[in-house]
Amino acid sequence: MNRGLILKFENLVQLRGACQQLHTLSYRKVHKAQWKPVQSSAHPVWSVLYPQFWQKGKLISIALSQRRHLATKEETKKKKKKMPLTKGEVEIKQMMTIEELAQAMGKDVDHIYEALLYTDIDLDSLEPDSILNEDHIKLIVKKSGMKYKSAKLKEEKERENTDAVKRPPADPAVLTPRPPVVTILGHVDHGKTTLLDSLRKTQVASMEAGGITQHIGAFLVRLPSGEKITFLDTPGHAAFSAMRARGTHVTDIVILVVAAEDGVMQQTVESIQHAKNAGVPLILAINKCDKPEADPERVKKELLAYDVVCEEFGGDVQAVNISALKGENLMVLAEATVALAEMLELKADPTGLVEGTVIESRKDKGKGPVTTAIIQRGTLRKGCVLVGGKTWAKVRFMFDENGKAVDAASPGIPVEIMGWKEVPSAGDEILEVESEQRAHEVVAWRTYVEQQERMKRDVEAIEAKQKEHRMEYEQKQQKLAHLTWRQRKAVLYKANKHLLYSKPKERTEMDKNVLSVIVKGDVDGSVEAILNILDSYDGDSECKLDIIHFGMGDISETDISLAEAFNGVCIIFGFSVKANDSIKQLAAKKGVKIKLHNIIYKLIDDVKDEINSRLPPSVVENTIGEASVLNIFSITVGKNKIPVAGCRVQKGLLDKKMKFKLIRNGDVIWKGSLSSLKHHKDDVQVIKTGMDCGLSLEKHIEFSIGDEIICYEENEVQQTTSWDPGF
Repeated sequence: MNRGLILKFENLVQLRGACQQLHTLSYRKVHKAQWKPVQSSAHPVWSVLYPQFWQKGKLISIALSQRRHLATKEETKKKKKKMPLTKGEVEIKQMMTIEELAQAMGKDVDHIYEALLYTDIDLDSLEPDSILNEDHIKLIVKKSGMKYKSAKLKEEKERENTDAVKRPPADPAVLTPRPPVVTILGHVDHGKTTLLDSLRKTQVASMEAGGITQHIGAFLVRLPSGEKITFLDTPGHAAFSAMRARGTHVTDIVILVVAAEDGVMQQTVESIQHAKNAGVPLILAINKCDKPEADPERVKKELLAYDVVCEEFGGDVQAVNISALKGENLMVLAEATVALAEMLELKADPTGLVEGTVIESRKDKGKGPVTTAIIQRGTLRKGCVLVGGKTWAKVRFMFDENGKAVDAASPGIPVEIMGWKEVPSAGDEILEVESEQRAHEVVAWRTYVEQQERMKRDVEAIEAKQKEHRMEYEQKQQKLAHLTWRQRKAVLYKANKHLLYSKPKERTEMDKNVLSVIVKGDVDGSVEAILNILDSYDGDSECKLDIIHFGMGDISETDISLAEAFNGVCIIFGFSVKANDSIKQLAAKKGVKIKLHNIIYKLIDDVKDEINSRLPPSVVENTIGEASVLNIFSITVGKNKIPVAGCRVQKGLLDKKMKFKLIRNGDVIWKGSLSSLKHHKDDVQVIKTGMDCGLSLEKHIEFSIGDEIICYEENEVQQTTSWDPGF
């Protein structure tokens, strides 16, 4: 017998023996061990039949490795901890996340994603912590060959409302007179800050960038007569309309400043509307009356269109002609304000728990979170425990508008407060509470209410998104209706399988047409105003504007690290803040742009420039020449007939190097290049106006008499965004 055949037979016998050993082991119940699959051996099975390529001693180990290996009890325990096994029944509940469902089913997250391929859910929008609809949860469990049961709902005890509220109205007998709170409103650069500066004899305007007030300030002005007036200096810029509106909530009187030479402008109308909405009386201050072109009467007549009727026209609005720069008639304006305040009989309760409003808030390096507030009831002293928004404070120090420490602040008095745990928002209501424990309760309740509202909004957004995807899903199903279920399954899997092999975060690609920004400002009100402008951006189809972070304070390393994560497409915009040399060096090293501004409209213009730089250039066609087809014929080249048009240039010139288009009855039926251009049988490059020529196209298209041939060139022009911030 052939020796080779004998060797093969011996090897087959050994292989059979190995299989028998494996079969015997599989029925043993030693320590309740389990079998688990492993990767196949790198050595092919056929090598067993050829001992010259393989060692006989390894035959048994190969056979075993081709099938299973025994898992230890320790590994099994670890696996059970990571992925608990179910007995075919899954306990489900409402609002389960993908990760929670995977754990409940004893599966990994990829299994859930695979099951979701056959639903109407958009996998691109999913994260492991994304919440699933109950219908989708049941469908996933069914597709996994399991049953589901609803978890017993824990009856959540209704949480007791522990919020702080204002006290009931005070007894009129305890009320005492207080200073009026006056807001100066008007159009940008009409002289509001100059007016306030003249009244309190300081040089605020000279310190402010561009002469435009950049954030709300509150100041107490003492007149020679001894009267006190609290002024809120709100920004006159259109961008800060939200802050300006907020200022009128604590205001008793509005002084509307209008420049005598400019008249009523956009922000003037907005200011009138804010005052009317708040139910606050107006005093008209017609500024810059010292200029030759000043026309106060025209201003008064223009205001009639907005229901602002001055006293000389039979109305109740006092009008005072002033020059804030030269200090003319300022005392007349102050007396008019005091007179109106006396008519309003402004009084407040100086006793009991404090009530007030945050006018501005910021983070100070030396003082920490600081707020400027107007006290409206009670008397604020050191040691008082206050609640504002979702934070609280134990008052450590108080300062007046000049930075001088004060011990108490009565109603109508502006004061700077130190001791806040976090920075409250401008416009937040301030309430005094009995103790720090009570403050914690109030903040916890407000945080809870906000979470509930956010959850409600999230559920509504999820339902809307699911409805949208349901419609898309049904449309896709209609397109696949003619296929069998196996064919449909194959098509859907093929279309979506690439999503299974990438994590949700990896699916998001940084688009060239995305501008990611970080906004840092000096005070809360400034940041809010900038965000309000950026929220008006409506050009996502051109370039997406993504605000990834905002806050108060100087540029920090954290901001640089966050911007770096966006691969150079994130820019840090700072408003009235600083970036020290080490931060600038770090930013340069990591390729992060920092742009600092002190004037808000310049910051917004910079944002627009960045958006424009990300827009793809548009292609503009410039016509060089036009020709008419007067005759048509064809020539034979080899076996092909090539259509030729006899043309006359009507306008400009035809340049063979340029692009051409063929127009018939007003429709463009071809675009491309010429294959030939001849004049009197000679090949030429250019044909001028009035000359005849023969031409053929690179694509053989039949001509018609009366067709137009247009010679043109394409130029790229940088696009600009259509976004208009409103100034």
